[in-house]
Amino acid sequence: MQYRAAIFDMDGTLVDTLSYLVESVNEMLKHFNLPTKTSEEVRLAVGNGAMKLMERILLFGEDKAQDREFLMQALNYYDACCQRNAIEGTKPYDGIIDVLAELNAKKIPLGICTNKQHFAAVEIAEKILTPIKFDAIQGDERDKPKKPDPTTALAVAKKLNVKPQEVAYFGDTYVDVETAINAGFLPVGVTWGFRPESELVDAGAKIIVHHPKEILNAVEFAV
Repeated sequence: MQYRAAIFDMDGTLVDTLSYLVESVNEMLKHFNLPTKTSEEVRLAVGNGAMKLMERILLFGEDKAQDREFLMQALNYYDACCQRNAIEGTKPYDGIIDVLAELNAKKIPLGICTNKQHFAAVEIAEKILTPIKFDAIQGDERDKPKKPDPTTALAVAKKLNVKPQEVAYFGDTYVDVETAINAGFLPVGVTWGFRPESELVDAGAKIIVHHPKEILNAVEFAV
């Protein structure tokens, strides 16, 4: 089947953001006099949005009676850190700009649907992923459902003026694969990001790509 549009996750798919995520998490923890986390701990905690990241980092859960007011304070401070740090150290994965540029040249509509804060997603797209043209960008906003809920992904597809079955969705975590499945997209897992290939396979990815240069051969786009 030929696909008419491509939608991408951001962290671990388009750009390597781990350094600034770790920096922002640890800046928040230091502010509240809490022990800092390793890169590996942060890497495994990301994927479900800033709120869930804070819950994981601060060990919130149904079995832990924690102060939700403090959680919101931590989240707000973390967001402020991200606003300062989002560009620093963030870089596109090797080869991804070339692939996106080719899709632009073929006039394939491109979108971003990510659980990263919306302000950070827009800034990174504008400053790090230049000169790529994205037709729709949707990041996490606190009043919107988060992936793997398909609501925001389907809204991006609507902005691209394509049907769900015409979309190939690319991501590096089970959250992305489940989002694609829930939205009726083709779920494509990428292995250069934050999670292992086995996680993508177990979640139901229909295609696995190991380098951005494989994207155009793995998925047939209608031109």
